[in-house]
Amino acid sequence: MSTRARARPQARRQRSRWPIFLGIAVVLGVIVGGIMVVNGTVDKAIDEFTLPLDHEDIIRQQADEKGVDAALIAAVIDTESKFSDATSSAGARGLMQITPEAAQFIEKQSGGSTFKLSDLSDPEINIRYGTFLLKELIERYDGDVAAALAAYNAGPGNADEWGGAGLSVEEIPFPETRAYVELVLERQKEYREKYASELGYRGG
Repeated sequence: MSTRARARPQARRQRSRWPIFLGIAVVLGVIVGGIMVVNGTVDKAIDEFTLPLDHEDIIRQQADEKGVDAALIAAVIDTESKFSDATSSAGARGLMQITPEAAQFIEKQSGGSTFKLSDLSDPEINIRYGTFLLKELIERYDGDVAAALAAYNAGPGNADEWGGAGLSVEEIPFPETRAYVELVLERQKEYREKYASELGYRGG
């Protein structure tokens, strides 16, 4: 009887410590979370995960050299490869998913003669070729970025059939290509807003 009487208060005292420990953990979590938010750590981590950016120096250089919006280049890279050196089932390679045929055409148009397929894994070459292609398509369709993106995704032949210059996103009959163009245009706005300084916009 006396043993039980002594044991019960001990059990109650041990259980009563858990709310204290839990309260301390919650307080520490709030403090750490507050510090991270103040420092912008959380926002930055989320941005980098959902909207990654790499090789911004190359993107800025190619944007300036070829007169293509830097945010558009970044948006195409994000949509095509999420900034990874990927190879598609169709053989498109690298950050901007350049096909060997397109690379050979670009090499010829730019006056080069030393292109190798492995070159498409080089970020500088891949972004240069991809930006060259974007520039050519934008000029082909008189500045219509939607038509240029449709051609980038589905080929100029299809974009021509769909109306060419003046083509609106809603007029694209291929659901996959329409979704692609919509996503790139949306990402273009996001990159310009979130990475204005990194992509070289004044006042960013």
